[in-house]
Amino acid sequence: MDALKKNILAGNISPVYFFYGPESFLKEELAGMIRTAIFPSESDAASNTHILHGADLTIGELVSRTSEYPMFTPKQLIVVRQFEKIKKPTTKALQNQLEEKFSRYIANPAEFTVLILDADPIDKKDIEKAPFSTLKKYRHEFPAIKAPDLFAVNRAKLSGWEFEADALKAFTAYIQPSAREICYEIEKIILYISARSGEKRITATDVYDCVGISRTYNVFELEKALAARSLRLCSGISLMIMDQEGQKEGLGNIVRFLTTFYIRLWKLSLPAVKQLPQAEIAKILGMYGKQEYFVKNYITYTGSFSLQDTEKAIAALKDTDAALKGLHPYPDEKYLLLQLMQKLLG
Repeated sequence: MDALKKNILAGNISPVYFFYGPESFLKEELAGMIRTAIFPSESDAASNTHILHGADLTIGELVSRTSEYPMFTPKQLIVVRQFEKIKKPTTKALQNQLEEKFSRYIANPAEFTVLILDADPIDKKDIEKAPFSTLKKYRHEFPAIKAPDLFAVNRAKLSGWEFEADALKAFTAYIQPSAREICYEIEKIILYISARSGEKRITATDVYDCVGISRTYNVFELEKALAARSLRLCSGISLMIMDQEGQKEGLGNIVRFLTTFYIRLWKLSLPAVKQLPQAEIAKILGMYGKQEYFVKNYITYTGSFSLQDTEKAIAALKDTDAALKGLHPYPDEKYLLLQLMQKLLG
């Protein structure tokens, strides 16, 4: 994606873009960059940007729209949302005819049109079928963020800021692992601290202040309580985290954090892993940049959990996640939390 951004910023605009995947924020961001690059003013952009929806048009209608000349500007921008839902013709013969027409257009697109085809996730088998197969040259996938901490570090760097190690840990523990949420919260933090002089470093205090995290009841304290095997303290801290103002997901955030916590402990239970240098262990645990600092904490925590404890905890977290997604009935989230803590430490 970095190469794609560089090309757009350099003015190297492709006649066609096919974006697909669940990360809608990143797709929207790139579409906005393309829009800015091809139009000299906002008024030109407004009159020559056309937003279409896949469910409302056929491939034939789309090709016709791309072939219409723009008004008063050298180029027009056509964005098709949910391209994967584009209407199919009534007969196979007509479908083949329109797909051939689309294929010819993609092979020789209009020089006055920039076409952005935006699709939700598409199955691997379907991506190799028409009309998607025709777009192989212009394909860009936007999968779900797999390393939110690394994404957050890189995003902050774009604005000239750097996370301190404990700040990054707090941030990624409480923020939804989506590009939209991460970018929004980083923007909010930077706006809050931008007037501060000195090094451009985001501290844990900044995260606590902006994200609404208690300095007393947070995931750092929860980790310590788990390692101490204190059911009462773990339950109390978790309940306070859930009740904190600004926590939108409550138990969902706790389950995500604890799943990462126990999976890291499970990986560290392998003797060969413990013997590796700290930098290598950090990579295996999915800890990036300054998060490497916390590897020693996890190594210490392994003394409090057997392999059986860790595997039992991961199974309990999986059951709790399934309940939160509606697959199992439960009275309320606090009941579900207390039940989880009993399974983790009982």
